[in-house]
Amino acid sequence: MILSGITLKLGDNIDTDVIIPGRYLILRDLNEAGKHVFEGVIPNFTDKIKSTGIIVGGKNFGCGSSREAAPMMLKYLGTKAIIAKSFARIFFRNSINLGLPLLECKNISSKIADKDKLELDLSNGRIKNITKNEEYSATKLPDFLLQMLEAGGAIEMLKRQL
Repeated sequence: MILSGITLKLGDNIDTDVIIPGRYLILRDLNEAGKHVFEGVIPNFTDKIKSTGIIVGGKNFGCGSSREAAPMMLKYLGTKAIIAKSFARIFFRNSINLGLPLLECKNISSKIADKDKLELDLSNGRIKNITKNEEYSATKLPDFLLQMLEAGGAIEMLKRQL
């Protein structure tokens, strides 16, 4: 699995309440809910993620509540993948279950700048920074998680097995 895109760089401890504030979880229209992703923190996030696609975070990305809506909205809005030094465990698993690829890579924040062009090799855990002509190693995902991502998430994988 190879993905490419431009980076949108964020910091440490990105909380699920910052990604999608709880008061918007009652919205059933995903386009309307999408207007509130990173509300007050990243102006025009929806436009930015559509033109970039790859979020780069620091440590503890997706901390906070276990709400599945956070990775769901990020994927819905066009996030192709998230790379971070570390992820909150429940966010990590919710993302994979929903088909949103994640890669853990130590010191990634110091290696990548906002708007760098990347190519991600999910199968081998490799990150190629096209902008800087550098390559980094990420934690390789186990084969069963790669299969889940290729299928589009846990539900899609189960549907294929029926």
